[in-house]
Amino acid sequence: MKELLIQNILNHITLSKKELDSFFSLFNQKEVHKKNFLLREGEICKFEGFVIKGLFRVYHIDSNGFEQVLYFAQESWWITDIDSFTNEKPSQLYIQALEDSEVLLISKKDKEFAYNNIPKIEKLFRVMTQKTHIALQRRMIDNLSKTADQRYMDFIEKYPNLFQQLTNVQIAAYLGISHEFLSKIRRKIASK
Repeated sequence: MKELLIQNILNHITLSKKELDSFFSLFNQKEVHKKNFLLREGEICKFEGFVIKGLFRVYHIDSNGFEQVLYFAQESWWITDIDSFTNEKPSQLYIQALEDSEVLLISKKDKEFAYNNIPKIEKLFRVMTQKTHIALQRRMIDNLSKTADQRYMDFIEKYPNLFQQLTNVQIAAYLGISHEFLSKIRRKIASK
């Protein structure tokens, strides 16, 4: 578990063993069983989490009652409601485990402590935030410019292992289409 977080950190910045140990000590490990929630709409998100095992979906329910999946977080991914966490306001999101999962959680207070006492950590989160913005920008452009068929094929290509673990309903909620329309897309692709 510790190794996954360390590897993730070292992919972005270099820290000494002492800095790594100090940063790692700020996290609390939590088990979340399948279908249980790490966060619900209306709660204030008090963590940033690093997935060490399992799979989560981060989603919103719109005014018509439809789920809109922002992203799926698998092993070595970070999860949070950044708006709620940063601004300490009620969340508009749900974070739910899709299988038995484990996460390492850091509080806002402990993250600020890390910023002040391990200055390289601020760079770590800046780099990760930039990568998140890039991914969100690309996803928005894809949603605006690509057909549902193209977005589905991109999803399969980008997340081949994840694709196998999800239901049609979950994939459709990520793509912003109905599961019936996804079934049509799958039939069309299979017939080619």
